[in-house]
Amino acid sequence: MNDNYYRVLGIDYGSVRIGLALSDPLRIIAKGYRTIPNNDHAVAEITNIVREENVKTIVVGMPFDLKGEIGSKGTEVEQFIDTLRRSVNIEIKKYDERFTSVMAEKSLHEMGMTKKQRRNKGNIDEIASAILLQNYLDAQKNSR
Repeated sequence: MNDNYYRVLGIDYGSVRIGLALSDPLRIIAKGYRTIPNNDHAVAEITNIVREENVKTIVVGMPFDLKGEIGSKGTEVEQFIDTLRRSVNIEIKKYDERFTSVMAEKSLHEMGMTKKQRRNKGNIDEIASAILLQNYLDAQKNSR
């Protein structure tokens, strides 16, 4: 396979669920992939996705506060990244995820989803991961 065609995996880390998004092989468009439970199998599941989907970069949302500093949730994300690094031998980047959940909720509303569907935190986490990944892809495209 051509080395220019690979995917980027976006991760919206949560204590209960992890939202996942994948880019297309040209790394132009992000799409929600799925939400997985944050349990003892999460890293193994992500490792399988990396292998099966030809992922060469992982982008993990970092929950900075309004001052741009890492709080207690950020420390938890850092620990998750350290664990993930021991399982995958690819680049893992941190990316500012501020406001992605708010944007995801707004997107669900604009898509016409019912209130019940919008309350499904899995939907929010998956869309938040797609927004995070799309922001990253756009920033990469603009920096070229």
